[in-house]
Amino acid sequence: MKKLVLLLLAACAVSGCSAQSGNQVPMPVAATKAAPDSNLAVPGEMLTRIRTLVGSPTCSSDAQCHTMPLGAKSRGGPEGYIAWSSAKTQEAELRALGDSYKEQQRAANAASGMMSTCNVVPDPGAICKTGICQLGSGAAAQAR
Repeated sequence: MKKLVLLLLAACAVSGCSAQSGNQVPMPVAATKAAPDSNLAVPGEMLTRIRTLVGSPTCSSDAQCHTMPLGAKSRGGPEGYIAWSSAKTQEAELRALGDSYKEQQRAANAASGMMSTCNVVPDPGAICKTGICQLGSGAAAQAR
């Protein structure tokens, strides 16, 4: 747990936690290997697993594109969103991984006492652009 806290603090220092302006959650700066029996206890490994499952979210229409909130800010709400395609990814498996990642982030935030900004990260929606689901620009993507 001590390594996890140090990893999160180092990643925060390098990336400037409260200065993030995008909605997509960045990959951690550094990740350590989880202990064999930890069941992906390092949040960076869970995020990598989510990104691997989503892969290249191919689509043929906006109806196949969706967003999923990622992580948890210490004062509530997600850290960001990821676009995914229902044509390629099983929603139940993705949501289960997303819930696990959110809980890991909540636990890490509580253990470290880390604070976050109070700003709300709105769901940007997702659109199919050149055959790939991408995060939209908010209201325009959600109004489709």
